[in-house]
Amino acid sequence: MRLFVSIDLPPTLADAIAAVQDEFRDAAGLRFVDREQAHLTLKFLGETDEKRLDEIEEAVESAVDVAGVDPFEATVGGLGVFPSIDYISVVWLGIESGGERVTRLAEAVERETTALGFEPESHEFTPHVTLARMDDARGKDVVRRVVRETDPTVGTFRVEQVRLKESVLGPDGPEYSTVRRVAL
Repeated sequence: MRLFVSIDLPPTLADAIAAVQDEFRDAAGLRFVDREQAHLTLKFLGETDEKRLDEIEEAVESAVDVAGVDPFEATVGGLGVFPSIDYISVVWLGIESGGERVTRLAEAVERETTALGFEPESHEFTPHVTLARMDDARGKDVVRRVVRETDPTVGTFRVEQVRLKESVLGPDGPEYSTVRRVAL
């Protein structure tokens, strides 16, 4: 099983996400993510034996307890890229409010899952929702312009749980399904 820990965005934000993606319509070489599957990844775990699901769920429950985060409102908005504006591989939406709580959750999940032997992250956590991946640089100038000139607010949603999700790679991109849920 290919697993990750996430906060899922509600379907009510899908049209607003699509509107932001539409701003990049002229950017060649950009592959958009499915707006219906929009989420904030707290930790990518990778290929994992299904027998470990219970211990991972316990680690995520512990992380939620340690983070001390109750249900909260988060606002999605603003644009950014990874790793840099000079070399773009990912285009993302940021978190305008609630990001500090998302970060606390991610840091706690990171500690608990690395204690189980999962690889530690090699970079600092940035709360974000991936909009698109850049396969090649043909549309880089369009992406740069939109990121610099556009400051969208997608909407606000209530975060009430963290999910352990499976990612199955297919010809039309990944399909995500929730394996476990942990309430805040």
